[in-house]
Amino acid sequence: MILMADDVSASLWSEIDSGRIDELVPELPALRMEQDPIHRHKDVLSHTVAVVAKTPADLAVRLAALFHDIAKPNTRSFEHGGVTFRHHEVVGARITKKRMTAMGYDESMIESVSELVRMSGRFKGYSDGDGWSDSAVRRYAREAGPLLGQLNALIRSDCTTRNRNKAQALQESIDDLERRVGELADEDRRAAERPQFDGDRVMTLLGIEPSRQVGQIMTWLMELKRDEGELSDAELETRIREYYASLD
Repeated sequence: MILMADDVSASLWSEIDSGRIDELVPELPALRMEQDPIHRHKDVLSHTVAVVAKTPADLAVRLAALFHDIAKPNTRSFEHGGVTFRHHEVVGARITKKRMTAMGYDESMIESVSELVRMSGRFKGYSDGDGWSDSAVRRYAREAGPLLGQLNALIRSDCTTRNRNKAQALQESIDDLERRVGELADEDRRAAERPQFDGDRVMTLLGIEPSRQVGQIMTWLMELKRDEGELSDAELETRIREYYASLD
């Protein structure tokens, strides 16, 4: 398979140079254009092959890398003070679906890859240093869903600059985003946790009024649930009575 070859770069260039790739992805040869003809940045086709070559051996990620800039020729504009490719990810996702359907991929793979293409530019605001609020980080993780790891792998691979400082800064930004996603997920999980019994039920069980001891019991109940999971109501009631008796 072309994209899963040990030397995927050589495999791809062989298909491109022979013209065989035209039958599978006719839009690909059109990427032989400069991203910025004024400053003569790397042409999009060379960049695309380089990105694919950097990806892990994950077919969905490699397909997303192949298609992530596929719509740049369709969306290139010079109307906004320089070359732009507005909404190329959205257009690219549509092209991805069309081409992968024609190639016979199953619906699940098509949806995953096209979604990776659609979201491939989402990280740009973060890496540009604009900074994201916690809600923006949560939204990024929520929208990516089960594709989060693959999306981040694609973003890491999409850095083909030879500037070591720039490349390192991008990788560190992704590291930072992944750290924040993990921390916020843990924070949200803990915030959503509830003791098995609420305070009213505890007070009714023990025949007591609101007090510092009730707060201690609720904290202990949360720790107990984290350590031992759900218990039967009867066992938990016994444990609560025993814990209450041990309080000063």
